[in-house]
Amino acid sequence: MNTVVYPGTFDPITNGHTDLVERASRIFDDIVVAVASSPKKRPLLPLEQRVALAQTTFAHLPNVRVVGFSGLLASLVEQYDAKVILRGLRAVSDFEYEFQLANMNRHMAPQAESIFLTPAEQLSFISSTLIREIATLGGDVSKFVHPAVNQALKELLES
Repeated sequence: MNTVVYPGTFDPITNGHTDLVERASRIFDDIVVAVASSPKKRPLLPLEQRVALAQTTFAHLPNVRVVGFSGLLASLVEQYDAKVILRGLRAVSDFEYEFQLANMNRHMAPQAESIFLTPAEQLSFISSTLIREIATLGGDVSKFVHPAVNQALKELLES
């Protein structure tokens, strides 16, 4: 089994993330979307809700499973016997940080290789940070996220 782990905070999960997972699902046997707790980032959505939204978003892909985690990515990679860590690159500006992560992951989880995918061109400008900002300012993010994510953001921000 060729397992890949796709880690991230996914706060919220976007159509850019979905694009990467859909394309990875055609390459790899088993995709583990690993939703990080990331309390230091102070996520807008709680971990349980981010996991549930990712599960809804990827329900159409039989070889994708979603898990929440806290702790080291290297431990999760070992737990799932993954050989690949998938990361997304939207722009050249992402590369330096991702390069550092890949090198650290190589030391922490030497059994796994980091592989980078870029989202489709029309999705390359979407980031969770922008989606959160637009949504909190009352903007329409429905074109950039799954309908369930859009609804969850509306409900959270209206309360």
